[in-house]
Amino acid sequence: MLNHYRKRLIEQLLAQGISNSNVLEVMGATERHMFVDEALSSHAYTNNALPIGYGQTISQPYIVARMTQALLSQTNISKVLEIGTGCGYQTAILAQLVKKVYTVERIKPLLDKAQKRLEILGLNNIVFSHNDGYLGWNKYKSYQGIIVTAAPTEIPEALLNQLSIGGCLIIPIGYKGKQSLLKIIRNHNTYEQYVLDQVSFVPLQKGLI
Repeated sequence: MLNHYRKRLIEQLLAQGISNSNVLEVMGATERHMFVDEALSSHAYTNNALPIGYGQTISQPYIVARMTQALLSQTNISKVLEIGTGCGYQTAILAQLVKKVYTVERIKPLLDKAQKRLEILGLNNIVFSHNDGYLGWNKYKSYQGIIVTAAPTEIPEALLNQLSIGGCLIIPIGYKGKQSLLKIIRNHNTYEQYVLDQVSFVPLQKGLI
């Protein structure tokens, strides 16, 4: 049974065009307050991004739902790479909708906290890596889906190369104040590219912390 705040959030997502019933069900069932500091828990079910430390944010629920729905609009999405674990919220949503999630985070304290949260939730189909997201995770390629939760100014070549044929990359691209959310589909010799939305993400950065 959804509590009042989660039910209201799902109603907002429906009104904003989120129509995938599986995405809505998982978003409604996932306790977002577990992924933010206790001081911000009263804001956990508002449709807003919130700070999680180290200059990073937990994405607005609409954006999480939008990206997840766009990814799942492709068929046979079972193996997904996430670039930017952050607090683990997007990871948790994905892990309840696909068979296997590989997630990469460059900030070790965030990764450690996220891993503990996701273990508490009993999500055991996630593999974690402390690494540079620009490099993707070549060891486990090819991925049917890749989601990037921070914005580079150009699409990292490694991510394109790690997509399977027919695979789907969801990624924000651009500079602060001028970013587009893209859906990219890999064909045998070409890539299809679609603009989904105008967005605002923290920048994707190189190196490890």
